[in-house]
Amino acid sequence: MANRITQIFGQKKRDILSVYFTAGFPDLKDTILITKALADAGADIVEIGMPYSDPVADGPTIQHSNDVALGNGMTIKLLFEQLADMRSSVQVPILLMGYLNPVVQFGVENFCRKCREIGIDGLILPDLPMYEYLETYKATFEKYGLLNIFLITPQTSDERIRQIDGVSEGFIYMVSSASVTGSKSGIGDEQEAYFQRIKNMNLQNPTLIGFGISDRETFGKACQYASGAIIGSAFIKQLGQSADLDADIAGFVGNVKGVPTTA
Repeated sequence: MANRITQIFGQKKRDILSVYFTAGFPDLKDTILITKALADAGADIVEIGMPYSDPVADGPTIQHSNDVALGNGMTIKLLFEQLADMRSSVQVPILLMGYLNPVVQFGVENFCRKCREIGIDGLILPDLPMYEYLETYKATFEKYGLLNIFLITPQTSDERIRQIDGVSEGFIYMVSSASVTGSKSGIGDEQEAYFQRIKNMNLQNPTLIGFGISDRETFGKACQYASGAIIGSAFIKQLGQSADLDADIAGFVGNVKGVPTTA
C-alpha cells in the first residue's frame, strides 16, 4: 500500500493543511478524540507531538503543552496504546513529531514496528541530522514504511536543500524563520523572500510551511508559495481554552480553510 502522505500530495496539489497537537494535552485521554475531530473537520494531515522534557525547537505554548502532557502521564508506550485502533476511524495521514532521544530510549526498531502496526505514516524528528538518518536509521524506517520528514530554514544553503530534496520522500518542512515555534505572528517580507527563493528552486518534493501560521490569512499567504502549511501553536492555544473540543476544533479548521461550519 502506498504511503498516505505520498497519496495526499498526489491527490491534492495545494492548500494542504497539516495541524499539530501534543499528545496528552489538554487531558491525557484527549489524543484520539482530537485526532478524529481534526480529520473530520477537514485537516489533510495530523501531526501528533510526542511530549519531551526539553523541546528545544518549541516556543512557550508548545513547551507548556509538553509539560502538561508529561504531568498528565503521557509516554510513548501509552500513546501507542491510545492510537492502537486509530485506523478504524481516521483515514488521513498521521505523523509523529518529537525528539530523537525518547525514540532511541524506546528502541528504534520497536518504535518503527509499533508505528506500522497502528498506521503511522511518517516521523518528524528535528534533532535527527541527515547523515545520522542515512547511516543509522534509514533502512529501519523504510522497512516499516515510515517517511522521515526533514526541516529546512532560511539559513539552510541551496546546496544543503538540494541534498535534503534528494533523500526526501513525502514533503519538506519549511521552517519560516530561525526562531522557535509560536514566537512570530504574521508573515513578513523576509519570510516571503525566503518562500520565493525555495519556490524558484523547483524542488522535486512538495513543501509545507510551518512556524508563524496561525489563521486563514497566514495560511493563505503560505499556500501561495508552497503546497500548504502547518499550524501548531495557535491550535494548541485553542485546545487550552476549549470547553467543547469537537465544536472548537471544527470551528478552528473551518476558519483556517475558509469553510463555513455549522458547529
